[in-house]
Amino acid sequence: MTLNIVRKIDGPIKVNHVLVSVSDKTGLDRLVKALVDINPKVMIYSTGGTFNAIRKWLGVKCAKKNLMQVSKYTGQPEMQGGLVKTLDFKIYLGLLSETYNKAHVKDLKRVKGVAIDMIVVNLYPFKQTITSAGVTPEEARTNIDIGGPCMVRASAKNYLRVASLTEPADYDRILEELVKSNGNISLRTRFNLARKAFAQTAEYDTAIAKYLAMRNFDEIEKCYKIKVRK
Repeated sequence: MTLNIVRKIDGPIKVNHVLVSVSDKTGLDRLVKALVDINPKVMIYSTGGTFNAIRKWLGVKCAKKNLMQVSKYTGQPEMQGGLVKTLDFKIYLGLLSETYNKAHVKDLKRVKGVAIDMIVVNLYPFKQTITSAGVTPEEARTNIDIGGPCMVRASAKNYLRVASLTEPADYDRILEELVKSNGNISLRTRFNLARKAFAQTAEYDTAIAKYLAMRNFDEIEKCYKIKVRK
């Protein structure tokens, strides 16, 4: 395997393209409004219920200019139940591409994609779900997030260029930096956000693994009407 070793990156990165997909919408209204105030040309890409909430908060005129559904961007509709929304080649080119890699820039142009500068993502509430009284293994399984951790890991890996904003508690601090730096976010901040992001995905997967390890097959079997195909 040939590793892609990077030598040249930018310090401050202008936040022009933001991917937003959250379960916990705490503080998101203030965040997205501030992002548009800081950079009137910013484009926010979003999914499902998050998209609908942002459209309401921004208003019709602003939403037409600054908001796009991920499905419109990728050209692929969401899978029923929202099972596949962001797992798309065009999205991950935007997350993993490097500024000074000519092949990456060429790939983005080929698919008419954009370099995503920031994600605002938090995950399905798996830990909260499994602590609820009477929760079934099927309800727990349904609350295992796939696309969210993938986006978080990809953006955190590429802290060279992308900011991984995964906690509402960090919104104010990030907005303060963006205001002071004319819409830019520093390498130091991107790195610190990446450290937090990987810690969160590790904790998330550990919680899933521990939960499944504690289940016996009888519990699983009781959840379903099992068909035996001949």
